[in-house]
Amino acid sequence: MATRALPGPLCPAGGEGVAALATGGAPSAEGPGRPGPLKDETLGVASVPSQWRGVQGIRGETKSCQTASIATAEASAQARQHVDAQVQTEAPEPPSVQPLSHHDAPRLAAFLRRVEAMVIRELNKNWQSHAFDGFEVNWTEHQQTVSCLHTLGYPPAQGQGLHVTSVSWNSTGSVVACAYGRLDDGDWSTLRSYVCAWNLDRRGLHPRQPSAVVEVPSAVTCLAFHPTQPAHVAGGLYSGEVLVWDMSRPEDPLLCRTGLSDDTHTDPVYQVVWLPEPRHGHRFQVLSVAPDGKVLLWQAGGAGRLQLAEGFALATQQLPRSTKLKKPSRGETEVGATAVSFSSFDPSLFVLGTEGGFPLKCSRAAEEAALTRMPSSVPLRAPAQFTFSPHGGPVYSVSCSPFHRNLFLSAGTDGHVHLYSMLQAQPLASLQLSHKYLFAVRWSPVRPLVFAAASGEGEVLLFDLHRSSQKPTVSIKQTQDGSPVYCLEFNHQQTQLLAAGDAKGTVKVWQLSTEFTAQGPRETEDLDRLAAEVAT
Repeated sequence: MATRALPGPLCPAGGEGVAALATGGAPSAEGPGRPGPLKDETLGVASVPSQWRGVQGIRGETKSCQTASIATAEASAQARQHVDAQVQTEAPEPPSVQPLSHHDAPRLAAFLRRVEAMVIRELNKNWQSHAFDGFEVNWTEHQQTVSCLHTLGYPPAQGQGLHVTSVSWNSTGSVVACAYGRLDDGDWSTLRSYVCAWNLDRRGLHPRQPSAVVEVPSAVTCLAFHPTQPAHVAGGLYSGEVLVWDMSRPEDPLLCRTGLSDDTHTDPVYQVVWLPEPRHGHRFQVLSVAPDGKVLLWQAGGAGRLQLAEGFALATQQLPRSTKLKKPSRGETEVGATAVSFSSFDPSLFVLGTEGGFPLKCSRAAEEAALTRMPSSVPLRAPAQFTFSPHGGPVYSVSCSPFHRNLFLSAGTDGHVHLYSMLQAQPLASLQLSHKYLFAVRWSPVRPLVFAAASGEGEVLLFDLHRSSQKPTVSIKQTQDGSPVYCLEFNHQQTQLLAAGDAKGTVKVWQLSTEFTAQGPRETEDLDRLAAEVAT
């Protein structure tokens, strides 16, 4: 509603006008020519629609949006394979040496001539000095005692009363394997047996659950791991067979075998050894010895067979007469072999232990035909070159020194260990270590004057010739009831470990003290002196 003022004459000035305004336009006396008071007038409503609002209303839109729901998930991954890698920096190049000036050569030669006698004199004095005897530089913590790290066994084999007849370490030094069989009286040719292996570096090692088990239809009498293939192991059986297994194949471990033929041993195999082929150093053959008088060398053939590559036979009439041997019984011609060890310096030279008690020095290069009627697919040769003075009973073990080309040890049923030189028949030393049989003897791979022996009285004997030449340095009780210890082997990779197997079916891994693993000063020279004193 709009209000407007009607036109009229202006209010007179002066007091009356003021009064009229003051009264708010109160009615007053009207008269001609006098305008009336101001009044409100109500008119009709006038509205003007907004065109801008209309345009904006047409253009305006209301919209909304919503993103799709986000899917989430949780996942995890675990690597199933691991790879160890090593790197080696290149060998540093030696710094270049500047050639001597032509003008300095005469002066240098004159100086060397002047001081030569003095230097030689001082070197000789130092060589004879004992000022630093007993001094050792060793930054590792010394292990003062010999302790048992593991006691291993396979209950099914122990339940049958089987013995541990052989132990062997694989090429990495982390796996130890043992053969189960029997070494006492009786016919064990049909007895089911086992080959067991434990990985000592594996987490969760269970002493009564081997990492690998191979069932064998005949008693296993000896065992030897391949020199370079960590899972390949050769074994000899009571039946005379030689077999090779792959311990990494639990379903079908057998790789090859000799089978039973005219070439096979007719007596139990007492020892097997891996040897490199002469023309192919990366390939290996298996040598076996047995009391039937044969020493046989086998190589892998087709269809999983081991075929005979070379053969030797020991005939009584072909033995060198360097000692007074007992006259063989009528009709007895073969000499039974019980143990073998190869020289570390001459691959063709090896030592055999025999049932007659005398060690034999033999050669693979021998060409003389063996005087034997034993059937063979290859010509058998006579390997014996020298006969050593015998033990009082069969020799069960021989071991060539890894530090001296002429020294070896032998152990036998007379309880003695003999130290021989290849250069003479009589032993350098004869040590009585047991009143019963000695079943095994092994040189230490790191100490020239240390060896170990397995006793029929249940002991592992550690001998240090540097300390005593008459009695063991340490006697370790392996079995509490005095059951025999039949076998032992040093670990060539982890040299502080020694494994020994016994008649209770148990393999014990011993950790040797530092005195048996750290080579002393001039120890090799002492061994040379020992060999030279007797050889003269």
